[in-house]
Amino acid sequence: MAKNFAHQLVETLEKLGVKRIYGLTGDSLNPITDAVTQSSIEWVHVRNEEAAAFAAGADSLATGELAVCAGSCGPGNLHLIQGLYDAHRNGAKVLAIASHIPSRQIGSHFFQETHPTQVFQECSSYCELVNSAEQGAVVLHHALQSTMAGNGVSVLVVPGDVTTQDAVDTPILESAIAVDKPVVYPNPTAAAQLVEAINKAEKVALFCGVGAAHAREEVLALAAKLNAPVGHALGGKMAIQPGNPFDVGMSGLLGYGACYDACHEADLLILLGTDFPYNTFLPTKHVAQIDINANAIGRRTKISHPIVADVAATIENILPHVEQKTDRSFLDSMLKLHEKKLRDVIEAYTKGVENHTPIHPEYAARLIDELAADDAIFTADTGMCNVWSARYITNDSLQRQLIGSFRHGTMANALPQAIGAQMAYPHRQVVSFSGDGGLGMLLGELLTVKLHNLPVKIFCFNNSSLGMVKLEMLVEGLPESQTDHEHVDYAAIAAGCGIKAIRVTDPAQLQSSIAEAFAHDGPVLVDMVTDPNALSIPPDITFDQMKGFATAAVRTVLEGGVGKMYELAKSNLRNIPRP
Repeated sequence: MAKNFAHQLVETLEKLGVKRIYGLTGDSLNPITDAVTQSSIEWVHVRNEEAAAFAAGADSLATGELAVCAGSCGPGNLHLIQGLYDAHRNGAKVLAIASHIPSRQIGSHFFQETHPTQVFQECSSYCELVNSAEQGAVVLHHALQSTMAGNGVSVLVVPGDVTTQDAVDTPILESAIAVDKPVVYPNPTAAAQLVEAINKAEKVALFCGVGAAHAREEVLALAAKLNAPVGHALGGKMAIQPGNPFDVGMSGLLGYGACYDACHEADLLILLGTDFPYNTFLPTKHVAQIDINANAIGRRTKISHPIVADVAATIENILPHVEQKTDRSFLDSMLKLHEKKLRDVIEAYTKGVENHTPIHPEYAARLIDELAADDAIFTADTGMCNVWSARYITNDSLQRQLIGSFRHGTMANALPQAIGAQMAYPHRQVVSFSGDGGLGMLLGELLTVKLHNLPVKIFCFNNSSLGMVKLEMLVEGLPESQTDHEHVDYAAIAAGCGIKAIRVTDPAQLQSSIAEAFAHDGPVLVDMVTDPNALSIPPDITFDQMKGFATAAVRTVLEGGVGKMYELAKSNLRNIPRP
């Protein structure tokens, strides 16, 4: 029997090293799933295609490799869209196979007809309809090359009948896929102007995003030469913060410490590989920006010195020309302020927490961080779980990873992302910080965890509330509404799915329960009944101060509870020379 396009597609993915496809089979997708069964690729059955896209995105982010998800025609592939938005904005290398209605019926208002090439346009960099097996082979190459080049998600829209057509060999499908990123050095004139600005400035601060994650040593070398405080966005946290003697914390809605102050008091702020979206937290004068993506330059604030280049390459280029700053007064003042800000709030979140009921979520997060493996992969739900992960997950080993919906900001991402990370690394510890709201939204994926016997450790912060929404209402001066709901025993639900379940209401039992979960060699859900009012109404905030997230008052709200961050801040004070 002649090979059809479905088999050609699957064989191409095999050659590229794809090991699994996440999806939910059905009707127009059946020829492709049949081809998968005849290959070495594993079909990872999920309960909702949304979870398939989240899992594929996390798989790619954890490994840096190509990941694939699939959905059947109409409603099937429409479910993919939430996870694809997230994967695309995170820069994951994901190919989404969106099967389509029979090609003869397109445009006739056929059963389940949609227009996938329009629907997926905004959440992909490449999205094309296959109209024949011959053209499909060419389009497949283009889709793979686009996503492997780092352009985000590619979507292949394939009518079911086209997948059964005889495959047509085409040389372009045999092309090697280019995956190496170029090293881009700065324009010499722009680099010289930045050096001049740095040398003129008495006080320089650095603010790092995910684009600086590969440039940790270069960033620290620049900070040392400039005696510059270093802050970070959430995307730069795991690489830039650990063991950083210049650390002044994080800015933004989840921020803490002296980062905001350092950014605004500096004579020159240098943004390094960040598209930090909250412009109200950024100064509007004397700002330089280094980013390999020219479209990001000046997107968030006024930029005086733009550099379109790789962060590491730029620092390597300018460092010999930057003058050593001998005055440490700005750095030392920011380090002292950072320590003070953390010291002033940490007591409220650490004193007597072993006896506080409901459980302090900050206490739970700190224990999970302390007991988790040095190379654990963490996934975090959007909402208050983002707060706990931003403040409590540490990375002293520089081997841990943190994955979340940090740009798309959708609920229900943590569990399916944990599924993808665990499929990619079956012998590595994967930890999900799941809010009860997010967990409930894609609750069926507990069945996916059980079906594939994935040893994911799911920690449910169960406060019977949409905690971040409640906080948003309160800081805007609105009465909270529709944020609380009935108590749910998620441990009982997990047990009903056949997953080991632990429910904790007594904080004295929390540490042993977390340790028990980590010691178990299969999936575990720990249902932790936590305080719904954590961080909601701090005692030092007046109603008049609750004007919005950009105010200093709200920065104080979100500075509560910082775990080991304080230990780093305190130890950095030892770097200050004694008179």
